[in-house]
Amino acid sequence: MLQPVNSDYSTKDDENKGYNGSSDKPIYLTDVSPKDKPWDIHRAQAQIIELLYRTSKVFEKYASRIGNCTGNLGFIWDIDQETGERKLKLKEARFCRVRYCPVCQWRRSLMHKARFYQILPSILEREPNAQWLFLTLTVANIPITELRSTLQEMNKAWHRLVKRKAFRPILGWIRSTEVTRSQDSKAHPHFHALLLVKPSYFKNNYISQEKWVKLWQESLRVDYKPIVDVRRAKGDSKTIAEALKYSIKPDDLTSDADWLIELTCQTYKLRFISTGGILKDAIKEFERSEKDLLLAKDEKDLDPNRDPDLWFDWQRIEKRYKKRD
Repeated sequence: MLQPVNSDYSTKDDENKGYNGSSDKPIYLTDVSPKDKPWDIHRAQAQIIELLYRTSKVFEKYASRIGNCTGNLGFIWDIDQETGERKLKLKEARFCRVRYCPVCQWRRSLMHKARFYQILPSILEREPNAQWLFLTLTVANIPITELRSTLQEMNKAWHRLVKRKAFRPILGWIRSTEVTRSQDSKAHPHFHALLLVKPSYFKNNYISQEKWVKLWQESLRVDYKPIVDVRRAKGDSKTIAEALKYSIKPDDLTSDADWLIELTCQTYKLRFISTGGILKDAIKEFERSEKDLLLAKDEKDLDPNRDPDLWFDWQRIEKRYKKRD
């Protein structure tokens, strides 16, 4: 049953809204905390993925796991020590950990960014004058059935690239893999890399976009010029979010059952995030506990003995999280 909200966190205004008492009108998560709307969005997407996986007997287990993912969310009221804002923080949830579950993919992205923010101060202390680059490396679109072999060749090409003399000014890097779906249902795999470079990079070791294209083409060992984008960036939330965003856009996952199933087969047990140089330990690819996916950038360790103040349950028809009575 729902536990009463701790008196240190509840207010008379909350009672008037029905957060702590009974109410004939249903109360949804977004009524209590509008900023938590992504929970509704991603859980609704997960429900679609569940149904798509059910079209294949091979992936019925994935479908069942996603169906049971984050059905109940336990939150506590907490006070932001910097702003004094009273907000909900996730305390308990059960994640399915299926790679293409939109909820788990979203939480994994938040977790990776949280870990990066934790280590960022030590990086800046060690290299206070270092600069950031954001690099995107692509290959030509391919049939989805060739994705696995293409990603393996791209990984080999990346290892050739980091061994090049031109790459030496790079102090460290975080590289993520993204796969998008083209209009003709082909796969478009590409790398997003956040590079930390020496202060002298822009004066003495600058690599132009044209040179990056040549370096990547030679590393890929292809006869065409791949599209490459490189830009100077700050180590801020926007840049980090781009480097560590979802491996597959949710809209691409929910558009075609056959494409999703083939994608799942092609990427089975492949790593989509890697690090190197002084950023090697910035992020760990595999999570070992449910607690990892509970973490977000602004969350801190919570009292393990404290029970959730509010529970919200997923409503499959309404496609919203509703407060438990």
